[in-house]
Amino acid sequence: MLSKPIPRWVLIAGFLLAATAGSVNAVGLLGARHQALSHMSGPLTVLSNELAGSHWSLAVNALAVIASFFTGCVISAMVIRQEALRLGRRYGAVLIVESACLWAAWWLLRQDRCAGECAAALACGLQNAMVSNYSGAVVRTTHMTGMVTDLGIALGQTLRGAHVDRRRAGLYALLVAGFVGGGIAGSFGYLRLGLATLAIPASVTGLVGLGYIAAVTGPKRGR
Repeated sequence: MLSKPIPRWVLIAGFLLAATAGSVNAVGLLGARHQALSHMSGPLTVLSNELAGSHWSLAVNALAVIASFFTGCVISAMVIRQEALRLGRRYGAVLIVESACLWAAWWLLRQDRCAGECAAALACGLQNAMVSNYSGAVVRTTHMTGMVTDLGIALGQTLRGAHVDRRRAGLYALLVAGFVGGGIAGSFGYLRLGLATLAIPASVTGLVGLGYIAAVTGPKRGR
């Protein structure tokens, strides 16, 4: 159970990050190789299929995407150095690196290089590992299986008259809405702008990262 009200900045940031991941994933799925990028269930299944079919080059591509997401998680953990969400400059730094990865992904995908998908997966890994939990609630912003599962559990508990942590359910519902909204925006964007759609989540993460650093360091300068 969440022990305290969720600050507005957590809700806004969570929504924006989930929307960013949804947008990136939509572009990956609509792209040339139809590759999921914000979560690893899809690429792991692709890897299994390609290995079973002895399609070694495609298997290597899928493995590279998985390794990139994993590497992003490792880097994020090394930079942030904490499991629970607490204010600090390192979140802004990770978001700026994520933004740079998405800009690089756009450029590389325009060259039809698998490295573009790897850069986007790396960005998603960085983002997803930024926050392991907030006040007892497990938070993920690049894949929604856990969120949807917990919402289903909450509904089942409600129907049988059991107590439900409404704050947590509301947070998860907001993250799912952000991911879906970002996916819709990414899909519309891809149909009209193509790979240039990645400039939108790249800009959002960069601006959020810079804004976060300014918000955290600003009060200290005023003392």
